[in-house]
Amino acid sequence: MRELVILGTASQVPTRTRNHNGYFLRWEREGILFDPGEGTQRQMIHAGVSASRITRICLTHVHGDHCFGLPGVLSRMVLDGAAHPVHLHYPASGEDVVRSLVSLATPGLDLRLHPHGAAGPVAPGLEVRPLLHRIETYGYRLTEPDGRTFLPERLAAAGVSGSDIGLLHREGILGGVRLEDVSVPRTGQRFAFVMDTAPCEGAEELADGVDLLVSESTFSDDDAALAEQYRHLTAGQAGAHAGNGGAGTLVLTHYSSRYDDVGVLAEQARAKAGAATVIAAADLDRIPFPSRRPAIG
Repeated sequence: MRELVILGTASQVPTRTRNHNGYFLRWEREGILFDPGEGTQRQMIHAGVSASRITRICLTHVHGDHCFGLPGVLSRMVLDGAAHPVHLHYPASGEDVVRSLVSLATPGLDLRLHPHGAAGPVAPGLEVRPLLHRIETYGYRLTEPDGRTFLPERLAAAGVSGSDIGLLHREGILGGVRLEDVSVPRTGQRFAFVMDTAPCEGAEELADGVDLLVSESTFSDDDAALAEQYRHLTAGQAGAHAGNGGAGTLVLTHYSSRYDDVGVLAEQARAKAGAATVIAAADLDRIPFPSRRPAIG
């Protein structure tokens, strides 16, 4: 199952209806928590997200609204008896802040720290790109390996069934039947997470060809001067990243408290997002991962 759970959508200042950042991605056997701001542990309870499901935590940067919830989440994992390793990824320049936050958590968790300081892979299928903010910041991109989709009618015609299907998939040929005779290529799904940045090459690279793009949308296009001053995105700029990159779905979040109604942000994003579906996230939303794009062949 692949699903994005929105734990919080506020930027620096929370509101009565918006908690600080927090995003949980169910990705098959992985549970990835992105940017747990203050109050994330409580939001997880409301969303029905078990802390013990977390296998990986990714911090884009160490501003408080993106990481101050970390000690509480880690402590809850200890309380719940999580016995599996938990991998924590973060910018290397935030080492002191991260270690301070971790030191506040209840001991007893198999927590493995993974600082990074450049673009590239940080774990199997997971890579980072530098963003353009006031401190060192990285966005994340998750990629499923390409594979193949079996066609039942071709399998039946070739007389391949049961465990032989798995054997054919592994070996590539079985009794004269080739894998390509009974299947078509399947593009792996892709997810990207872009927070706290001015428009930049890294954000464009992260958004390229993804099925689901989560992007900050701190300011309205009408407040572009503020966005430039604080190195954030406007809604239109977030939409342009999705549209130019051919993203399937764009999820907007990280709103300034000046906007009570984020509908205008969604409209501004849609004007630039091309064919992408635009969703203005709200706290506790559950967003299913988009369906696979049509198979090639």
